[in-house]
This record gives sequence, structure tokens and C-alpha cells, in this order.
Amino acid sequence: MVRPSAGVLGHPISHSKSPALHRAAYRALGLDVAYDAHDVTPEVLPAFMSGLDRSPETGFDWLGFSVTMPLKSAMMPLVDRYSPRAERLGFLNTVVWDGDGISTAYNTDVEGIVESLVFAGYQREVTGGRMGILGGGGTAAAAIAAAEKLGLAGVDLFVRTPAKAAEHADLARGFGLAPRVRLLEDFPTAAGGFRAVVATLPPRAADPTAGSLAGALSGAQNGETVGSSEPAPLPPLLDAAYDPWPSALAMAWQQQGGQVVSGLEMLLYQAVEQVRLFTERVRPAGTEPDWPAVIAAMAAAIDLPER
Repeated sequence: MVRPSAGVLGHPISHSKSPALHRAAYRALGLDVAYDAHDVTPEVLPAFMSGLDRSPETGFDWLGFSVTMPLKSAMMPLVDRYSPRAERLGFLNTVVWDGDGISTAYNTDVEGIVESLVFAGYQREVTGGRMGILGGGGTAAAAIAAAEKLGLAGVDLFVRTPAKAAEHADLARGFGLAPRVRLLEDFPTAAGGFRAVVATLPPRAADPTAGSLAGALSGAQNGETVGSSEPAPLPPLLDAAYDPWPSALAMAWQQQGGQVVSGLEMLLYQAVEQVRLFTERVRPAGTEPDWPAVIAAMAAAIDLPER
């Protein structure tokens, strides 16, 4: 009997929590789907993909792959077609095969960011305002798309080298968002002026910013901000880094009264959308799963708070 299979690709991959998330989801759905981690570098990715055996005789039916760093752009030329979002962003995190063996690229990081911020208290019924995004790369691109889905009007891109943010600024304009490119060092004094903040920097890379943030926010609380004695409350923060946790940035944010979610929340919600895509053709026809129960099982599998 052919067993539906999926997995996560990346390097390094031994730390990945995707197997725990996906296996919990498939148990909750009552599906016998294999899901394993595969350590794959960009250099060997083409050979890995071309060498996949999808013949029924092997007992495998590949549903898809979760794709993590450093493969989110390297995988793009190796799939047959793209969802409109993945094509627009230039980054994927999901590959799905249909029943005819055609592969399609998706980016579910956007759902991960949106739902994480909502979980942290973002009010979707209110439109307008701006999102602060720290760092660049694929997660920052997904954050731009998330800003559009959340009804925001613009994004501030905080980077070390402004010239490198030109493509992301163009991407924001394409989503109808007004971009501003700013130096990362400017973030602490601007932190309270957003409706949401997404930090996409690698683990510990935001530590210097966190140190400055604590001083800037404390000064604002003491009425030291020029032209204002009442600092704006801090918006929800998604810090995509989750090891170590809490990060220095998360601790500084929480100490000043801001709500914070880690990258584990993002990982959860992007995985929920992956599960939907992977299982679409193997779930019983005419039925809709109890997705809240599935999400709760997935969250419990990685020790996240109850939904």
C-alpha cells in the first residue's frame, strides 16, 4: 500500500520542530502520513529533488515538503509552477504535489505572521497604520505581504544597509504599501509608532537593538521623548527567532508592557496551512476537519499555550 509522505528540508535541520507539529496534525486528522526531516544544502538540493522516487512500487506518495533556510529561494527554480504569492515574493516555504505529480510552490509564512500577530492582540477590524520590520530576506518579504493582509497602509524597513532594501521597498509598493527604509539603529526611538512589529533577524542579532530599546522606551515613559510626554503603547511584536527564548528583544519589549510572540507561533500557524495543502487530496471527500482541534494538538506538541 502506498503511504502518503511529506517532510521538511533545510540545513541544519536536526533542531526542527516541524516533524513534531506535522505528526501531531496527522494524528489529529486520523491520517497515516509519514513526515521526516531531511538535511539538504543548496548545493545538493537539485540532485535531491531529481532523485525523489515517486513510483507506487516504493510505497511512497509524496504530498509535499516544508522548506526552511537556506533553501527558500534555491527551491524556486526546481518546482513546476508557483502560487501567485510565491511568485510575487520570490521565496517559498512549501512545495505541494498534486495527484498528477505536478509540484507547486507556496508561501505559508504569511499566514504564520498574520495569525501570530492576531494571537498577540493585533486588532484586524482596525485598518491603516504601519508595520515595523527588522531585517531583510525571505521572512521580511513575507512580513510585507502580511502587512497588506492585515489592512496596514505602509511598512518601515529597518536594516543595517539601506541600499540592500531596495527590492523589499519595491515589493511593498507592489502590495499598495508605502515603504520607508531606515537604519536598524533608528528602531528603538520609533518602536511605539507602529500597529505591529516583526523582527526577522537571526538569533541574538537583535541584542544590541534590544539594549538601546530598553533605554529609549524608559526615557519615553519618563517623558523624555521630544514633543511628547505620553509615549504610544507598544504594538504586538513577533520575534521570528525562538532559540534562545525569550530573546533580549522580547524581554525588553515585555518589560515595557508590550505583547510578544515568538517564532514558534509563526511556525505553528504556517504549518497549519501546510497541513491543509498537503492533505487536501488524501482527506475524506465532503468533510471538513475540526481545525481548532488540530491546531490545539499541534500547539501542545511543541509546548505552546492552549489556544
